[in-house]
Amino acid sequence: MEKPRSPGRRAAMRNSLNKSLAAGAAMVLAATTARAQGPRGAAMRAPLPGSMDERRILAVIEDVHRNHQYLSVPQEDGRLLRLLAESTGAKHVVELGTSTGYSGLWLLLALSRTGGRLTTFEADRGRNQTARGNFDRAGLLPLATLVLGDAHVEAAKLKDPIDLLFLDADKEGYLDYLRRLGPLVRVGGLIVAHNMASPPPDPRYVAAVTTDPALETVFLNMHDAGLGVTLKKR
Repeated sequence: MEKPRSPGRRAAMRNSLNKSLAAGAAMVLAATTARAQGPRGAAMRAPLPGSMDERRILAVIEDVHRNHQYLSVPQEDGRLLRLLAESTGAKHVVELGTSTGYSGLWLLLALSRTGGRLTTFEADRGRNQTARGNFDRAGLLPLATLVLGDAHVEAAKLKDPIDLLFLDADKEGYLDYLRRLGPLVRVGGLIVAHNMASPPPDPRYVAAVTTDPALETVFLNMHDAGLGVTLKKR
């Protein structure tokens, strides 16, 4: 028969249990902190403005992100668009699918640094006007040409070379856009296609950019909407 535990022994066991629970909680907190400080946590930090005009532009971008119903891309994809355009020194970016201008603002932020310009196409009049207002608020409207109409028709009128082509209009139209505008993309330029994960992309487009030896394609941010980034090889 087990002897009753003394009050001192029970207190010692409680102290030991409390120490174990505290140690476990500390381990969980440390793991959570490590994740927050890792690459995924860093990606969630707000971009840091390097100048007053960049601060103004980022404030408009944040306002659009919080308050507009129609966002063409997630924030992470927008930041990547800025990085791609600015790091390649893009002078002419063409965007198919302006929506309310969220992705265009990120591209224009880059172009304000490279001395470039944006030509963006939107079929919906209301969204076209909203985007125009957002570009104006950010002080970026002089760098943008907003075209209202069917991009399959209007974008076919383009003649100037393209440094970065961003596809974010009707998904079933990506292959047509690639065929029409791909020849205008300069050698060493980029073709960036949105929604390569969700909604499911047109398999014909995916095949076109992954089986052509003149192109090199990687897929990024596939945990979300997904981006296909295609290099037109030199």
